[in-house]
Amino acid sequence: MKNFVFIILVVFISVSCKKELVKEPENLIEKEKMVDIIYDLSVLDAIKYQQPLSLDSVESNPAKFIFKKYKVDSLQFARSNMYYAADFDTYKEMFDEISARLEKEKKSTEKKLKAEEKKAKEAKKNNLKLTSKDSLKRPIKKINIDSIKRMRRLQHKGL
Repeated sequence: MKNFVFIILVVFISVSCKKELVKEPENLIEKEKMVDIIYDLSVLDAIKYQQPLSLDSVESNPAKFIFKKYKVDSLQFARSNMYYAADFDTYKEMFDEISARLEKEKKSTEKKLKAEEKKAKEAKKNNLKLTSKDSLKRPIKKINIDSIKRMRRLQHKGL
C-alpha cells in the first residue's frame, strides 16, 4: 500500500510540473525572431556600458529602434520574454545561441582589429623609411628674395 501511495504521489507531482506557468500570449514572437531581438538589445547594452556617451546623442530610447526594426512593441516583447523565461530549457537554449553569436562576433572583430593594427604599423614603418630617404635626397627649396621685397612694397603702398 505504501508503494502504491508513493507511485500515485510521484505521478501526481510529475503531471503537475508539466503545467504551463505562463499561458502563451496571443501575439507570441517566434523563437528565432526573439533571439535576434535579444541579441540586438545585448549589443546595445554592451555599447551603453562600454561607451556611455555614444548613445547620449540619440534623443530617444535605442530599444525602440530595435522594436521598430522587428515590428514588435515593448508589451509584446515583455509577454513573449516572460513566456519563454517560464520554460528554463528553451530560454537557456536561446541564450546559448545568443552567447555563441556574440562570441563569434567578438572573434571576428578582434581579427579585424589585429589586421588594422598590423597595417598601421607597416604603414608607419614604411612612412618612416620613405621620409628618412626622401629628406636626404630632396633639395632644399630656395627662397626668392625679390618676391619677398615685392610683396613688402605692395603691402606698404596699400597702407
